[in-house]
Amino acid sequence: MASESIKMENSSWSEGRGEEDSKNRLHTAGSDAGGLDACTKVLMGFSYFLVIIFPFALFVCIKTVAEYERAIIFRAGRLLPGGPKGPGLFFILPCIDEFRVIDLRTLSFDVPPQEILSKDSVTVTVDAVVYIRVADPTMAVLNVENYKRSTELLAATTLRNVLGTKTLAEVLSQRDEISSSLQTLLDDATDPWGIKVERVEIKDVSLPMLMQRAMAAEAEASREARAKVIAAEGEQNASRALKEAADIIAESPNALQLRYLQTLNSISAEKNSTIIFPLPIDLLAGFMKK
Repeated sequence: MASESIKMENSSWSEGRGEEDSKNRLHTAGSDAGGLDACTKVLMGFSYFLVIIFPFALFVCIKTVAEYERAIIFRAGRLLPGGPKGPGLFFILPCIDEFRVIDLRTLSFDVPPQEILSKDSVTVTVDAVVYIRVADPTMAVLNVENYKRSTELLAATTLRNVLGTKTLAEVLSQRDEISSSLQTLLDDATDPWGIKVERVEIKDVSLPMLMQRAMAAEAEASREARAKVIAAEGEQNASRALKEAADIIAESPNALQLRYLQTLNSISAEKNSTIIFPLPIDLLAGFMKK
């Protein structure tokens, strides 16, 4: 009990000390902010004075952005309230204002080929293409240093992680499901950066040469097996049809003679020099009995 009370006192003392330290940090930050605001006001007055004294400075102060762009303005290192500027003209103060232009159009980049070990221990090389756009220019500037490069690295690692949980058959047959899963994961991860992932597509899945040969041999053997089955079924159907035809001809002896004449007609149509005279087997029946 005594040890528990000591622990509780220590934890409460540490919590109180942490709150005190946080208050001190907030107070320091507030005092710095107040001094910085005063400096900012002085610099703003000086900048306006320069613009009035030197009217040619207006050519430097007036900027423009296109319809598909937005400008994020920083005044003395701080984000200027009012959100992104544009499209069209906007005004900046010399010496203290900086701005960064963000493109709102859809960007695309290729994910480098990733060598991945699938769930069934098969090494495959997969590459993909990702389409993104900036949904919030302010977050894209403040929350990440280079949003495109960061998204490229995240897409490569996410592709490896997702495909590592799939078998080779699933990778080859479930591309749409894998692409949708990648898009959802990337969109959730890049949301704090102000990035919208519009589409993810798997471009190519490359297999080792030995694996390609093994799969080709398997597919060839499967095709040959199906061909033999189909041929056997055809022979069975043909023998059944011949049996039915023989039964019909056996019922009418004249039908056999007509069949002989039809066969001669077919042979003579090909301009052959050989003439075949059919000999009915019934004539040889007497000799066979002797």
